[in-house]
Amino acid sequence: MSTQTMAGASPMISREERHRRRVLQRGAVYLALTLLGILFTIPFLWLLSTSLKPPAQLFKLPPEWIPNPFTWNNYPRALTAIPFFSYLRNTLYISLFNVVASVISCSLVAYGFARIQWPGRNLLFLVLVSTLMIPFPVTLIPTFLIFRDLGWINTPNPLTIPALTGNAFFIFLLRQFYMTIPEELSSAARIDGAGELQIYWQIILPLARPVLAVVALFAFMSNWNDFLGPLIYLSDRNQYTLAIGLYGFLSRSGSAWGPLMAAATMMVAPIIVLFFLTQRTFIQGITLTGIKG
Repeated sequence: MSTQTMAGASPMISREERHRRRVLQRGAVYLALTLLGILFTIPFLWLLSTSLKPPAQLFKLPPEWIPNPFTWNNYPRALTAIPFFSYLRNTLYISLFNVVASVISCSLVAYGFARIQWPGRNLLFLVLVSTLMIPFPVTLIPTFLIFRDLGWINTPNPLTIPALTGNAFFIFLLRQFYMTIPEELSSAARIDGAGELQIYWQIILPLARPVLAVVALFAFMSNWNDFLGPLIYLSDRNQYTLAIGLYGFLSRSGSAWGPLMAAATMMVAPIIVLFFLTQRTFIQGITLTGIKG
């Protein structure tokens, strides 16, 4: 009787042990992710804390995380020390133009590589992807000379118009996602008389919303934070972006670290808010992009 009881209990103990191990593993993963999240959040928290500190507390040792007192006037000073809203308008124009242009141009090119059969398609795609290995300094001077001959220097054109010609990395992401969409959908649409542009617009794009959101977010972030591009092509202060404006703020204001950190906080905040609003779609797009090569 006791042997049967032990034999019947052993599977139950085994299941409980497996459940306990899964709980422990999941807890360890969550703990590691929480610690990493805190680690990556510390710089922003320090930035936010510094933006609210009085000058006497900025370099105090040991450092104090909670300002005492809270210096809220650092933010109005940051808005008036530089033409913040003018720089914000320039940055938004460049970033939003690149978002729209990249989504349109890259989605069209990726559709041609993923869904249409034509001679040399794979070879040309290989050439396109290989351009990702070319370092930016290699193309910097030739590109600058081209824009100079076009008369685009000191205008937003070098920072916006190239987005209409596509981006190799974005095209790669979109192509990988398009190849996960069943070909039967396109074949059925062709049988019904739909053309390629109609298939692209009415079938592929609605299904590709997650990866389009990834492309849009990457394009916005890279242009919002871009420092080197505006530094090279813009010399008129009226054309400056926020990244250049913050650098000029530091050179003109000297040791006004509180207002500088306040301006930096206002520049970083939209990216953080945008990511939290789109994180579900962003993660879904990143995950699905790598399903099929």
